[in-house]
Amino acid sequence: MDNIYLLMIIALAVLAVADLVVGVSNDAVNFLNSAIGSKAISFRTIMIVASLGIACGAIFSSGMMEVARKGIFNPGMFMFEDIMIIFMAVMITDILLLDFFNTLGMPTSTTVSIVFELLGAAVAVAMVKIGANGESFSELSNYINTGTASKIIFGIFLSVLVAFSVGALVQYLSRLLLSYNFEKKPVWVGSLFGGVALTAMVYFILMKGIKGAEIAKEQFDFIGGMTIKDFLENYVLAIVAVSFVIWSLLSYVFIAILKTNIYKLIIVVGTFALALAFAGNDLVNFIGVPMAALESFNQWRASGIDASLFSMEVLAGKVETPTILLFIAGIIMVATLWFSNKAKDVVKTSLDLSSQGETKERFQPNFLSRGLVRGAMSASKYLKLVTPQSFQDKVEEQFEKPVIELTQGKTHELPAFDMVRAAVNLMVAGVLISIATSYKLPLSTTYVTFMVAMGTSLADRAWGSESAVYRVAGVLNVIGGWFGTAITAFVAAAIAAILISWNKEVMVPILLLIAILLLVRNSIKHINKKKEAQAEDSLNRSESKSVQGVIEESADNISKVLKRVSKINEDTINGLINQDLALLKKGRKTVEKLETEIEDLQNNIFYFIKNLDETSVSASTFYIDVIGDLQDIAQSVGFISKVSHKHINNNHKALKKNQLKELKQISHDLTALFAKTRIAFETREFDQISGLLEEKQGLLDEVSVYAQKQVERTRTTESSPKNTTLYFSILLETEDLIKATISLLEIYAFKK
Repeated sequence: MDNIYLLMIIALAVLAVADLVVGVSNDAVNFLNSAIGSKAISFRTIMIVASLGIACGAIFSSGMMEVARKGIFNPGMFMFEDIMIIFMAVMITDILLLDFFNTLGMPTSTTVSIVFELLGAAVAVAMVKIGANGESFSELSNYINTGTASKIIFGIFLSVLVAFSVGALVQYLSRLLLSYNFEKKPVWVGSLFGGVALTAMVYFILMKGIKGAEIAKEQFDFIGGMTIKDFLENYVLAIVAVSFVIWSLLSYVFIAILKTNIYKLIIVVGTFALALAFAGNDLVNFIGVPMAALESFNQWRASGIDASLFSMEVLAGKVETPTILLFIAGIIMVATLWFSNKAKDVVKTSLDLSSQGETKERFQPNFLSRGLVRGAMSASKYLKLVTPQSFQDKVEEQFEKPVIELTQGKTHELPAFDMVRAAVNLMVAGVLISIATSYKLPLSTTYVTFMVAMGTSLADRAWGSESAVYRVAGVLNVIGGWFGTAITAFVAAAIAAILISWNKEVMVPILLLIAILLLVRNSIKHINKKKEAQAEDSLNRSESKSVQGVIEESADNISKVLKRVSKINEDTINGLINQDLALLKKGRKTVEKLETEIEDLQNNIFYFIKNLDETSVSASTFYIDVIGDLQDIAQSVGFISKVSHKHINNNHKALKKNQLKELKQISHDLTALFAKTRIAFETREFDQISGLLEEKQGLLDEVSVYAQKQVERTRTTESSPKNTTLYFSILLETEDLIKATISLLEIYAFKK
């Protein structure tokens, strides 16, 4: 019986390592977002600075998360047996939940997940104990630390609104002060901004870094016999005031004498500070539970008391984690930061939602996002009516993005996600986390940094009329995922705790095996998805400024589309013949992706036309016609895939042998023609187009013959209206597919 607890401790140690990996993959967005988005420094420099921050934060971390031991539940009400059930359920749930969000590329909160997992598991075990002891369920309040738990939950979710609002306000004021021409402003302006930002960063480092170190607990005569920790908490205003003066003067020296870009310096310091805070604050989210379990195990083993009788009152005290374990955890976190692809996906989601420029919108608008945007636009119109025109003009002048002159008289907007917004993101996030720390208020660093970035994006007019509904929908999706995290964490941990309570010896190995299988499955799917994305013939936007260049680039896209369409059509017919629902479903997903890529090309038409030389404007008509035909081709093969999948999915009768034979013949001939056409475009042998046009006309005639045969069958032997509808639908769309391809060939036949 005792061996099961030793095995659980070993399993928790392994889970702690895995949790570090998935945790860093999720939380890297907290400190990488601003530096990467602004491109103020190289990616390698960003990673080095962040790595140093993580290493320092891990060493300074207390390593023992109070909430894991006594913040959510009253440890004196639980025995060692109960505590081990709670901790095992929490860690298994946590690693699966975080990995799931990482696979989706969605940032979530490790703090929220661990809090609600502890709450769910503790409530479940308490309910089991209450039921076994025949107590009233009103006794649950004695087991759960409801006051602290409510404070934690309220603080975490309040941070969402506060971070967004403060981020938007500070960014708006900063832009009014600095505009987009911030590098041309007087030295005193940059010095003032640098003084404020660097003071916020340094105080943040002191509060989240030095305050947690052992040296901060020692008394020093030069500060009146106080500890550094007490000094930081008691003299906040004095420290901030002196720091502001010093950093403002240093900023002046950096700008005026050393010719240093103060905004780059702020971004470097801010990235280091947030990385340090992440490691110092969130490290305990990953190893706090296993460390609490280890301390519990050591105390129980030394007592010699039965596991079901040994009270866990010992967890009410504070226990430090050995520095060597913190160092090992820091190494794991740094290695994950460098090598995790999932971390890059999570960062990309945040950057896409805060980007001022055109990006591929990942989220689709919904009724709520549309309503919020309409409401904001109405409020904006009202504010304009009551705001003096002179003030509006001044604001517009400050928000006017600079342009640079290019050849042919063209202009190109500079990136709006500039160093000012990056600096504000880091500064505001640091200040909010510092304030919460000083008042001992729990919050989620993920929620704060993400919502600050969204607030500054709104204030910086990154969400224009072209993108607002998509960006707002994305933010709502992420926030919805956060609430989903809380609910899922609570329920899943509670279920896991109940299962383990039922039979530890059986359920712990089973749950661990399930966790391993799911983690491996998610990793394999993620790797395969990346490989498919790299191997797939993705379409490229045209960037050429001449007619000939557009012809060449469009030829590449046509070749790629025909290759993918040929494969989709072939898989669809084979799936229909073999009634293979999985193959038909795969075809539908593939064609949806193709349609999205072609739509992306169409959305780029505006920028393509703006980029053309004056002598090459005729290329725009050519490019538009090509994209139109590609859309028709994709829509036709998409319709064929859709109706075929629907027919088989609804378990309708299979097509008759002669119908399947005819479709197979058409598919074979179409595949062969597509292959020839693709080769002609790949090799730029456009003189073959005339021959291809004749062959495609012959294929059209073949389809017409089969359509006439089906008419005869319908009049005489056909008995299934569903089959007839499906067969005619495929033939008609195949005709449209061939006609669209012919139109595409005729465009090139005319241009060659």
